[in-house]
Amino acid sequence: EEHERYAIWFIEAVRKIKETCPHALTSGGISNVSFSFRGSPEVREAMHTAFLYHAIDAGLDMGIVNAGALPIYDEIEESLLNPVEDVLFARTPDATDVLTQIAGERTGTSERSRQEDLSWRELDVEERLVHALVQGIDQFVAEDAEVARQNFSSALNVIEGPLMDGMNVVGDLFGSGRMFLPQVVKSARVMKKAVAYLVPFLEEEKAGKTQQHKILLATVKGDVHDIGKNIVGVVLQCNGFDVIDLGVMVPAEQILETAQKESVDVIGLSGLITPSLEHMVHIAGEMERTGFETPLLIGGATTSKAHTALKIDGRYDGPTVHVLDASRAVGVVSKLLDKEGKESFLSEVQTEYQIERERRSQNRPRARLLSLAETRDKAERQILEAYQITEPDEPGIQVTEVPISELRNYIDWTPFFHAWELSGKHPNILNDATVGDQARSLLSDAEDLLDRMEVEGRIGTKATLGIFPANARGDDVEIYTDDSRTQVRAVMHGLRQQFAKDGRPSQCLADYVATVDSNQADWIGAFVVTAGLGVSQVVRELEEDNDDYTAILTKAVADRLAEALAELMHKRVRTNIWGYARNETFTNKELIREAYLGIRPAPGYPACPDHTEKGTIFEILDAESTLGVQLTESYAMTPAASVSGWYLAHPSAKYFGLGRIGRDQVEDYARRKDWSIEETERWLAPNLGYDPDEAR
Repeated sequence: EEHERYAIWFIEAVRKIKETCPHALTSGGISNVSFSFRGSPEVREAMHTAFLYHAIDAGLDMGIVNAGALPIYDEIEESLLNPVEDVLFARTPDATDVLTQIAGERTGTSERSRQEDLSWRELDVEERLVHALVQGIDQFVAEDAEVARQNFSSALNVIEGPLMDGMNVVGDLFGSGRMFLPQVVKSARVMKKAVAYLVPFLEEEKAGKTQQHKILLATVKGDVHDIGKNIVGVVLQCNGFDVIDLGVMVPAEQILETAQKESVDVIGLSGLITPSLEHMVHIAGEMERTGFETPLLIGGATTSKAHTALKIDGRYDGPTVHVLDASRAVGVVSKLLDKEGKESFLSEVQTEYQIERERRSQNRPRARLLSLAETRDKAERQILEAYQITEPDEPGIQVTEVPISELRNYIDWTPFFHAWELSGKHPNILNDATVGDQARSLLSDAEDLLDRMEVEGRIGTKATLGIFPANARGDDVEIYTDDSRTQVRAVMHGLRQQFAKDGRPSQCLADYVATVDSNQADWIGAFVVTAGLGVSQVVRELEEDNDDYTAILTKAVADRLAEALAELMHKRVRTNIWGYARNETFTNKELIREAYLGIRPAPGYPACPDHTEKGTIFEILDAESTLGVQLTESYAMTPAASVSGWYLAHPSAKYFGLGRIGRDQVEDYARRKDWSIEETERWLAPNLGYDPDEAR
């Protein structure tokens, strides 16, 4: 009895908060309301939906709940909904007893069992199509599309009727947080297959298409990463937008020409590697120069609100908006295309950008940098050199192929879930109260895909690596042609931290290699691995079959295989090829946590942010010839499911972030790379501790 009014009190408390403090936000752990009925998932899910329905009406802003297992309020049968609400609102003295009896009768039923129930096939065809879209079931979609076509006056009416009705439900569920990205992409697969079936009839009818807002998406020149962009495209399509996807490595000229030709309403740019930021700045400038007024969206892992505010927004007078992830895309685009709400939205965006600019301006005086000479004095090279160097067992270059079956145990699944915007770490995410069901379903699909990859043999995984004689000279590492160490084959150029560190050493990767003057014969390793061989063809076939879900899944799994291959090859280097840690016995979990000796820093990442250093790795390993992996003009690797980097064996070697650097180091680096200052500033732009325009 002491608990029976908790739901009422919570809802009334939310209502009171909203009345008293209208700008305050409220949230709640929704699953607590049903904890006593944890043996009956169906009852719990109905309680969550009913509670949310009334709490949201009272003003609740956010609920913590497994959104993937929420039934639709209006679809809960009265024989369950009424007893649930009797309990929530303490309507009758025996409400708890009645619902307990119902829960006992329905124990074990859940969203998954409801999906496997084919009783929905007895519904009218319009309802069947809506159900299939919401649940992501494509098994019967062509059959139902044909029945609907015969019932409607035209194929176009089928699309504009039940199919769009279903996608509207999907959009509403996703917008309210009751569906997750993997489910949305599955719904899009159903929609595409239905439309593909109807296309021949549309052409016969010459019905054409209704006018939709057009969104152009492109991964910028030099960048090959597109998983996030593809997900955004699917989400936008699910919400009724006509998406023109130009793919990857798209030059500015093609983006702007297509935008003009197609009269698009919004342009969206995506990029993963840091050089892509400069391409986005360039495109914004070209849009301004050529008189565009089209809203510009900026997205991708390397982008940020700060960079958009500081570097892009000022180059283009049209609307420029940074989009954090796919879940925000529909809301942003809708606001940009809403004639009444557009100006208010853009005013909010500009206010946020001004805050970013002021914050950066206020922070700049506090970001004190040491001179390059001071940082070199703070290097800990003497300490680092006091160790026994291990001569590699197998110096030189080797190329190997590894079967997918051997890589599966080395996969780190956490980034895979993040790609689908499911937050949490594997394996804990599988039992998460909010996203656990969806995470398990997604992982099951990925495991099934890996099984097919093994059987079909269409995806190739290959690695090349080499261990070379090397010594440090200043902040660089000289790589020699042979063990005589008389001829320099290549140079790994290093960058040193310059921010004040309270007496701690200022780090550079070269510190982990013995110097030329030390009279110690040291070594360095390099590697390139790929799990992307054959991926583009497989993805192309899936997209032609309107299966965006499996296409995106294939790319995401290939990325994980590439990282797994890099992890496995590093283990072989440590224990056999170089052999500096022969006796290590780490679990796969410990390997993922990088508990081992040595590091494998990758150009483009915090310790060595210059992407052009990949060119050195590719040259000394002849990676393009041996693997078929290439570098774009921005030094992105293609296939995208590829990884490259260095091997450093020093027991004290650890990853670090370079941070901001001063003009003195830029000038020094330019001299060592034989670059101009301007070229150096372009490649190191995210790390500059000064404004290049002010310095000139």
